[in-house]
Amino acid sequence: MIHFYDLPVFGFFITILAFYIAQRLKKRFNYVFLNPVLVSMVAIITFLECVSVDFDTYNNGAKYLSFFLSPTIVALGVLFYEKFEQIKSNLKPFITAVAVGGTISIITVIVLSILLHAPEIITRSLAAKSVTTPIAIEITKITKGIPSITAVVVIAVGIFGNAFGVELLRFLKIKSSNAIGTALGTAAHGIGTARAIELDPLAGAYSGLAMCINGLITAVVTPYLVQLILQFA
Repeated sequence: MIHFYDLPVFGFFITILAFYIAQRLKKRFNYVFLNPVLVSMVAIITFLECVSVDFDTYNNGAKYLSFFLSPTIVALGVLFYEKFEQIKSNLKPFITAVAVGGTISIITVIVLSILLHAPEIITRSLAAKSVTTPIAIEITKITKGIPSITAVVVIAVGIFGNAFGVELLRFLKIKSSNAIGTALGTAAHGIGTARAIELDPLAGAYSGLAMCINGLITAVVTPYLVQLILQFA
């Protein structure tokens, strides 16, 4: 007998359902902790645990949703093209902000890990936390960390940025779409960019470009910064 959860449609269905319900909850109560990404993730994990369904079974269907991530990222190029004239006038401070922010993010997590006496393998695994998962995993392989730890932390950082990034920036009196988009893309990669697009097309364009540039910068400088800082720790 084939159970419903053995069918490929199972993972696809419960993911769509969970996100739909989470969106309805957010619209109904508009509470910061009811972020759709956060709520749907917790709901799916809880449901899978309750019915004793493992991740591989769930992912038989959910992987079809993951497939659309790549074309979605490419589609951000259309948004960038539409807003290029507005972005071009701020290109130099924008690139500077992303480069400085991305580099400080790497240095901060390494130094904090050392100060908290975390094992060196954890430090090497957390250094690339602010870039999208595929890039972060490849960086971690170079820094000789544990890719599975990196993947979990990257996703957690993205969800945190999506859920609380905008509110935190507004608390700090940052209201510019340019600045908010740049911050979300630099710190919270693709999940943060999704939140930026919800706010404003211009913020989404800045966020998507920031995510790409920070990915390039992080891929280049992280191995050197990890080696340099750990050498003097």
